[in-house]
Amino acid sequence: MTGESTVTQAVTFDDVWKMFQEVSAQMRETDRKFQEMVREDRERRVELDRKFQETDHQIKEVSSQMRETDRQMKETDRQMKETDRKVKEVSKQIGQLGGRLGEFVEGLVAPACKTLFAQRGIPVHKVSRRIEASLPGNRHMEIDLFVVNTDAVSLVEVKSKLTIEDVQEHMVRMSEFKEFFPEYADKRAFGAVAGMVVEERVVRFAIKHGLFVMVQAGDSVHLANDEAFVPRTW
Repeated sequence: MTGESTVTQAVTFDDVWKMFQEVSAQMRETDRKFQEMVREDRERRVELDRKFQETDHQIKEVSSQMRETDRQMKETDRQMKETDRKVKEVSKQIGQLGGRLGEFVEGLVAPACKTLFAQRGIPVHKVSRRIEASLPGNRHMEIDLFVVNTDAVSLVEVKSKLTIEDVQEHMVRMSEFKEFFPEYADKRAFGAVAGMVVEERVVRFAIKHGLFVMVQAGDSVHLANDEAFVPRTW
């Protein structure tokens, strides 16, 4: 009985010891895996933190670039507004200069009209500046210098630089004159153009179409038409 009991106890002890070793091995493996998981988690956290910091840096960089772009756009807009203001100011000054220059030319041509037309047998009784008339349909006519005598009138278009287009427009004005000013329907109407600067081709074009041409020569104005010129009558 005693021997049988001893063997049973020894087997039981071995079994327990084996089980203990297996459990210890499993615990060590579990601990190893746990430590591996902790290490991997730490590495993931470090990587995530690095990526987060990198993303945060990129966001801040993009935000900074957007603020700089916005600043540049505002500066460009300010410069464009300033440029637009200067262009408008220059245009206004040019317009004022052009107006004053036109008035200067008219002031130079007006006194010469009496002498120049008288030399061609058209005595002048009156010279008026800036005569205007309107008709229905938003039609409008303006005459720079209007020269009147007993039986004739002369319409003078004055430009600082006379062009062929100016001459053509004045011929249209001549053709419509008596429609706008019916009180002069019984008078002969002559056309004349004048300019401080007039190219020779413009002079020839105007004379060919029966207009008097007044050009500046020094401080005075003279007719470019020769003595044989016969003006067109409207």
